[in-house]
Amino acid sequence: QVQLVESGGGLVQAGGSVRLSCVVSGRTFRSYIMGWFRQAPGKEREFVAATSWSPDRSYYADSAKGRFTISRNNAKNTVYLQMNSLKPEDTAVYFCAADRHPGLRVGVTEYDYWGQGTQVTVSS
Repeated sequence: QVQLVESGGGLVQAGGSVRLSCVVSGRTFRSYIMGWFRQAPGKEREFVAATSWSPDRSYYADSAKGRFTISRNNAKNTVYLQMNSLKPEDTAVYFCAADRHPGLRVGVTEYDYWGQGTQVTVSS
């Protein structure tokens, strides 16, 4: 059973930074496409960023480009989301997800495993 556990959320002022972490259990972490999604109150869950290890590629939603960076440490079975220049509209529950199939994808239904989420609140 694959488990994903996020951490690092909290309350931050606009313009600040937060780094989220997601630890994945299991021995096949490096084969997974890892993604970050978020869900604001009353809204659908949306794609934020995704990364593959081989090939080493990342893909970002337009809202994340230039401000967020996704990275992974295969030795620690961990994926990160560094979020800078945060805005109040970034307030959401952030979820990490793992996809067993190759190719960077943005659809919620295309990911196989999910964490429980971590709240990020950006105050104005």
